[in-house]
Amino acid sequence: MSQDLIRKYYIDNGINEKVYDFCNQIEESLKDRFDRIDKMAELNQIKVIKAMQGAKLAEQHLYGTTGYGYNDSGREAVEEIYAKVFKTEDALVRQQITCGTHALSIALSGNLRPGDEILSPVGRVYDTLEGVIGIRESKGSLAEYGITFNKVDLLPNGDFDYEGIKNAINERTRLIEIQRSKGYETRPTLSVEQIGELISFIKGIKPDVICMVDNCYGEFVEAIEPSEVGADMVIGSLIKNPGGGLAPIGGYICGTKECVENCAYRLTTPGLGKEVGASLGVTRNIAQGLFLAPAVTAASLKGAIFASNIYEKLGFKTIPDSRQERYDIIQAVEFGKPELVCAFCEGIQAAAPVDSFVTPIPWDMPGYDSQVIMAAGAFVSGASIELSADAPMKEPYAVYFQGGLTYPHAKFGIMMSLQKIVEKGLIVW
Repeated sequence: MSQDLIRKYYIDNGINEKVYDFCNQIEESLKDRFDRIDKMAELNQIKVIKAMQGAKLAEQHLYGTTGYGYNDSGREAVEEIYAKVFKTEDALVRQQITCGTHALSIALSGNLRPGDEILSPVGRVYDTLEGVIGIRESKGSLAEYGITFNKVDLLPNGDFDYEGIKNAINERTRLIEIQRSKGYETRPTLSVEQIGELISFIKGIKPDVICMVDNCYGEFVEAIEPSEVGADMVIGSLIKNPGGGLAPIGGYICGTKECVENCAYRLTTPGLGKEVGASLGVTRNIAQGLFLAPAVTAASLKGAIFASNIYEKLGFKTIPDSRQERYDIIQAVEFGKPELVCAFCEGIQAAAPVDSFVTPIPWDMPGYDSQVIMAAGAFVSGASIELSADAPMKEPYAVYFQGGLTYPHAKFGIMMSLQKIVEKGLIVW
């Protein structure tokens, strides 16, 4: 197919000539980098296939159970596969886990007791986790059960404050909460290597402390996962990277047998743990989503890099910048003005296969301290492995872009975001 025909097709579908030519020129410069991403996807694809073969995944495992879900062989096979992929002793992978925050809450509640303290060595935790911990007053928070929280901010250059961490660890420190991705912050995302160095330092001070990594948005971006460098638990959502766009709901917790067992007792009930929890026919989607996850994650990474290069060229600050290595699929762009944030999100929504006719507006989203605007025309509601963007409506008015089940869709979404900004006269070329 000729490039002229593709160009005409984009123009016929709402992208003006200047926007297309500008974006196409940038895309041409990224071919070598995209090729390296494809090689990483290939490595992770083989890793997932080998895990499925090692667990002897069979067609019979893809059918569901109801009721109590005793002897659900498909559920057990999926959990064995996750443990093999993440190289852990055990795994809890359930559709009964409603979101990433729920998975983190289960892990914290299952492994902490009154009098224990949580320490975050990477600064503030993600907004929705503040309610779980009790930093922001919430009914049923860990604070109500006598569990305390402490944090050590990163240094101004983004490095760990090792001296501060050492001083913060005490006899009550039971669990270290390490958030891999940036959340609604503009700090760098942590690499697996950095996480390993941090865990090694902490374990050198207190060997029995539990190191838990919020792995959301980071799965399959690198060749190894935090569980391979000392993390006792790695946790994430199935409607992000590992669900591959097919899992309709769910979360995972991979880790030591003791930690996962404690989580299972919290998810269901003491005495039952992993033995109950019917799969209700979603095992096929969860397993096939994991199979697709390396390729889908690669598509999302390409979209993030494409976005960073475009908006950096236009003079905006991007995190990561266009040259930095990637350790998650999230791309932040600091716009500085709320109208630019809204226009960007309008463009992402306009490029969606679902609800493209909807105009996103800021709203009071539960769990956040400011209004949030979200663009997410997805097949799975709220799935941020699908093309999506969201932003808290406060300084520095940074928008967070992620996802794209295919690179062409991510590309179209970014081009449409720029198109909307241009149409509103918010940038001068």
